Amino acid sequence: MGRLVLNHSTNIEGLIPILKKLALDINIKTITPAAISRARGRSSKLIIRLSVKTINGYKAIARKGKTAQEVFISTDLSKDELREIIDIYNRS
Repeated sequence: MGRLVLNHSTNIEGLIPILKKLALDINIKTITPAAISRARGRSSKLIIRLSVKTINGYKAIARKGKTAQEVFISTDLSKDELREIIDIYNRS
């Protein structure tokens, strides 16, 4: 089971419950929500997309409305395996 690092006082609405469920996966070590920024487009519901590979995992972008937030996921999973897990939560 992974660990969810809550070091920011603000997060995108609805993101933390999804990350808590994602952290239950045995292959995920750490999930760290990071910087919040403004996005150009609009996303009607919360969507998490994988962005780039990092040293120990991947960076993902969570978007809702005009807000975007970086999420760093430490894992040994491949990009495709992690994308499949994230897609399950994007559908719900």
